[in-house]
Amino acid sequence: MKTKSIATLFALLAAGLYAINIPLSKLLLEHVNTTMMAAFLYLGAGMGIFIYRFAFRAFKQDRNKESLTKKDMPYIIAMVILDIIAPILLMFGIQKTNSANVSLLNNFEIVATSLIAFVIFKEAISKKLWTAILLVTAAGAILSFEGNSAFMFNEGSAYVLGACICWGFENNCTKMISNKDSEQIVMIKGCFSGLGSLCVALLLKEEIPAPGYLFMTMLLGFVSYGLSINFYIKAQKELGAAKTSAYYSIAPFLGAASGMLLLKERPEIQFYIALAIMIVSTVIMAKDTQRIQHNHEHMHIHTHMHSHGDFAHEHEHTHKHSHTHIHEGNTKEHSHYHNDLAGHNHVHISV
Repeated sequence: MKTKSIATLFALLAAGLYAINIPLSKLLLEHVNTTMMAAFLYLGAGMGIFIYRFAFRAFKQDRNKESLTKKDMPYIIAMVILDIIAPILLMFGIQKTNSANVSLLNNFEIVATSLIAFVIFKEAISKKLWTAILLVTAAGAILSFEGNSAFMFNEGSAYVLGACICWGFENNCTKMISNKDSEQIVMIKGCFSGLGSLCVALLLKEEIPAPGYLFMTMLLGFVSYGLSINFYIKAQKELGAAKTSAYYSIAPFLGAASGMLLLKERPEIQFYIALAIMIVSTVIMAKDTQRIQHNHEHMHIHTHMHSHGDFAHEHEHTHKHSHTHIHEGNTKEHSHYHNDLAGHNHVHISV
């Protein structure tokens, strides 16, 4: 199987593994308290990746990853605190509304991440992404209200939106250390955020779940958080961030579908209206992040005549020209690489 095909499989696996988190968490919440659930999901992710890393250490080819340092500490602390709050809010949201709604509302995390990057980190947002943000916001508003005769606010959706905002901040913090060892980041996020949530759960006097349910919760955390992130990063290395995120954007729809199958849910009409809006917004976001790259190579032979005093001679130079064109959003970047047999290299980049 080709490397690109394997990377695509990893991206789809990452989306699918995260998608099953919401309906299965809803089932487990019948036997596990909300804060305990958040705690052991993250502990399962952190401890699971630790075991995974140790078990497959002998098979790892790239062990030259840069480790975290003291300079990264502010981002690590912020990341851990946000990862304590976000899953607790998500569990409350799952408990108070149907899993199909929760799955679609998870798309708001992309909106939150983009807006925070724009406002705080001064990153540019294209017109297409602004359109997608407005559509996702509209769909979220539709899902946040329910009831036929009364216009009632859905409390569960509000919790999910709060979780998405927390993860939006967390994503921007994680981005600042994304060049470091990804498995190390997942272990720190999982173990410390899980322990923090466990302390909150104990302060709230929630009971530790029975061993069977505790194991199932940690296993779900390892699969839906730990492995999902790991597969996502593997896909990014071959496909790039843009194409991987386009594949991963199917996760909310897979989550909604699995909720209907596993939980036999029958959402209200506003779900289907929001679903149509979300599909349009997802297509826009995928197109906005799509990178189209063209490579062209040309071989040219030039003959030069040189005169030195009474002597004249001619010789040939062979030049290989490689042109790469990358188009992203409304920006066009052209890079040209020239190499000749004499060993001279020339690179020209224009935007």
